[in-house]
Formats: sequence, structure tokens, C-alpha cells
Amino acid sequence: MHFSSNGLVADGPVPAHPVPAFIDTVLRGVGQVMLQNNSYTGVLFLLGMFYNSVLLGLAVLVGTAASTATAMLLGVDRSQVRAGLFGLNGALVAAALLYFFQGDVRVWVYVVCAAAVTTVLMAAFLRVLSTWQLRPLTAPFVFTTLCFVLASARFGQLRATEHLPTSGRLPQGASLDGMVSLGTFAEGIFTGVAQVFFQGNVVTGVIFTLGLLVSSRVAGVSALLGSLAGLLVGWGMGAAEPAMRVGAYGFNSVLTAIVLCDVVLFLNAAAVAYAFLAALATAVVYASVSAAFEPLGIPALTLPFVLVAWMFILASPQCRNLRQAG
Repeated sequence: MHFSSNGLVADGPVPAHPVPAFIDTVLRGVGQVMLQNNSYTGVLFLLGMFYNSVLLGLAVLVGTAASTATAMLLGVDRSQVRAGLFGLNGALVAAALLYFFQGDVRVWVYVVCAAAVTTVLMAAFLRVLSTWQLRPLTAPFVFTTLCFVLASARFGQLRATEHLPTSGRLPQGASLDGMVSLGTFAEGIFTGVAQVFFQGNVVTGVIFTLGLLVSSRVAGVSALLGSLAGLLVGWGMGAAEPAMRVGAYGFNSVLTAIVLCDVVLFLNAAAVAYAFLAALATAVVYASVSAAFEPLGIPALTLPFVLVAWMFILASPQCRNLRQAG
């Protein structure tokens, strides 16, 4: 084995040593949360996580390892596992559950079970969505987390943190909260990137952006533009300043911009405009999904990203000025 530009690779037909190969696969799974098949990116993402929260950093490692090991145990396509595709949803579901629930032994067991379930859902989504040439993206994470969070209403041993929305309240009309300044945008651009992993920390967002740049300059710039799009929607529509500052309106738009500019479309002026429009739309959908889910006491997660990305990917072949990547 030797190090390549995106991680460890086997030398010729010789099988990779299982331990370093598994570690590299887990790191790729962490990188795939932002659609990067790059273990160095995964290392930087973990560094950013541990900088802000050791607990969530450990959760991401456990969740990614559990979902990846489950895929290996079930005999899922080796190349897909090796690329980290069966690790990303386990990483996110683990971070979400440790973010929304207090981390006792039961919750860690809950996390491992949920991460394993994302592997099954990922396989199901890959089979169903192949008909339309769509990627599952973070859909397995969204559906698994929503089910496991809602189930907590019947499980008395799961204790919610202050981050889990309070159920039973109908959405109220929004009111202006706080004065938006240049500082709001300066922090919000990077916290929007950080919030992909539930991290409202500027330094973490900077480290995540560096991780993206290590893998792809297009991905790094796209993430910042996507986060900016979310901020512009929040600012223009009168969203609460604290929510903008911590990146709430940006993280879904970050993922939308990356998938369109760095993965799906050949990069040209039309693709950039298309991705920016999608990022703007994603922020609006985030607001609507958040309002719709508020009475249930569940978060929007990355459902806005999934919905908007699927629609824009499906529409792209009909647009003559857009070319598919690869």
C-alpha cells in the first residue's frame, strides 16, 4: 500500500492490509459527508470536530465505523464501501443523536444500531434511485434520524438535550431578532460549513473548508458560496440574526452547491448560476421544512438539501447550457 493524492491505495492486485484499509475507508466515509472521496479531508473534518466537541468527534468515528463494518459484513459492493459511501450516513446519524440526546450507555447503543440501519437504507436507496440516475446523498441519514428521534417520545430512558426542538407548538410568525452586521456574515459563512456536522464554530468551519480545499478547490469555493447564499436569503427575508450567525440557513445550501458544482455538473458559468439558484432555493426550503416540523419537535436536518438537489439534478438534462460531469 502507498499514499496517493486522496488516501491509501493498494499496490497492484495485492489486497490491502485490512486494518489500515479499514481506517482509510472510515476516513473516506467522514469526507463523503461533503461528497469528498478523500481520507485526508476526513482527517481534517475530524480535527475540526474534535476542536469544538470531543463527544461529537467520537460519535462520528463510532457511527462511520459501525455503518462501514455493517456494509462489509453484509457483502455490499466493495468499491462503494471503499469509497466511503456507506460511512457518511452513519457519521451524520451518530453526530445527530449525540447532539440531540444526552450521551449515556443506552444512547451509544442507539447510535450504533442507527448507524447500522443507515447501511441498509443506503443500499435500498441506491437500488431505487438508480432508475432515475440519482444519488441517495444524505437521505438515509435523514430518514433514520427522524425515525430514531421521533421514537424517543415512547422511550423514557432517552433524555433530550436543549438542542432538540420542543414539540407541540404551532409555528409563529417570525420577528426580527438582532441586527445583521458584517460580523454576522463573516461568522455565518464558516459556521454554515461547520453546521453540516452540527458544529456552530467558526474555527471548525475554517478547518472544514481547508479539508474541502485539500480534496477539491471547486468544492471549497462552492461550500462558501452555498453558505453565502443561505445567509443572503436569511438576511433578505428577515430571519433571526442568531440563527444566521450560527449557520442555520447555510449548511443545507453548502451541500447543494457542492453536489451540483463539484460532482454532478461540468463547471461553467451556467452551472455556477444554476448551483447558486439551487442554494438560494435550499435556504427557503429549509425555512419551510423547519416550520412544518416544529410542531412535531423534530429538526429539518439535511432534508432540504436532499429534496432540492434531487429536483435540480433531475431537471439538469433538460437545460441545454448545462453539461453532466464525467
